[in-house]
Amino acid sequence: MQPASSASSRRIARQILDLIYEARFDPGHHLREQHLADALGVSRTPVRSALKALTLLGAVEARPNQGFFLIKNVDELLQLAIEQPKTSDQALYEKLVHDRLADALPVSFTQTEIAQRYDVDRGVLSRTLLKLAEDGLIARNTGHGWRFLQTLDSEVARQNGYGFRLMIEPAALRSPLFRPDRHAIKRMRARHLWLITHPDITQVPAREIFETDADFHEMLAEASGNLYVLQAVQQQNRLRRLLEFGSYHNKRRVREWCEEHVAILDAVRDNLPEKAAVLMQQHLQSAHDLLAKKATTS
Repeated sequence: MQPASSASSRRIARQILDLIYEARFDPGHHLREQHLADALGVSRTPVRSALKALTLLGAVEARPNQGFFLIKNVDELLQLAIEQPKTSDQALYEKLVHDRLADALPVSFTQTEIAQRYDVDRGVLSRTLLKLAEDGLIARNTGHGWRFLQTLDSEVARQNGYGFRLMIEPAALRSPLFRPDRHAIKRMRARHLWLITHPDITQVPAREIFETDADFHEMLAEASGNLYVLQAVQQQNRLRRLLEFGSYHNKRRVREWCEEHVAILDAVRDNLPEKAAVLMQQHLQSAHDLLAKKATTS
């Protein structure tokens, strides 16, 4: 078996911290590889790689012939931030979106112009442009070059996105095919509690906060048992990526939506689909109304 990638190790390390937080393990607790692998639904190899990553952060200690042991308490673990490394493609993707939002890039552009402006490899540029096109942010011009679509900078388009989600996400929770993964619910709840109790949310990377938000909605969409619902929510999350990072430094709002998510998770855990659907409706409606309010006051 191939060793786990760096990105995979970080992801599983984050999940292990979620489990530790939920279980309230004390320092000195023996973190058994097989138990963690069973809880996360993976093999022992990626768990071992993740535990090694946690030793580098000073959260876990590796003892010869004994295994891995927790050496920090839960409050200290809250201070740890495990960021996913950015690829060249991701960095360019973010730069192009941010520059367009700041009007530093024109609506229409050519691949040559972008390559010269950002001094990037042609392969990286080609993959990035294809990804932007896949996410509905750019399209090819009829003649030559590319153009940014209104999806990127239109508040109306963003409101329409929430309107679309209001149609499908509450309905997905009411689906007779809805089958939640209990372990996934527990891990997701722990991730949210970590954010709710964090002493300074501005120190948590915006990407990590966004991924918690996106993963929550995608997890429930996947549980609906309908592939088209999952694909629709994934597409909406791609369109939201980068555009909403600014709001994640608003401590009060982040904690508010985290608490709303936890209430939905609790309703799902308690087999109350109608309550979960109503709470989801209220959650998305609040976000929609907030956007509408900003549009009218700007």
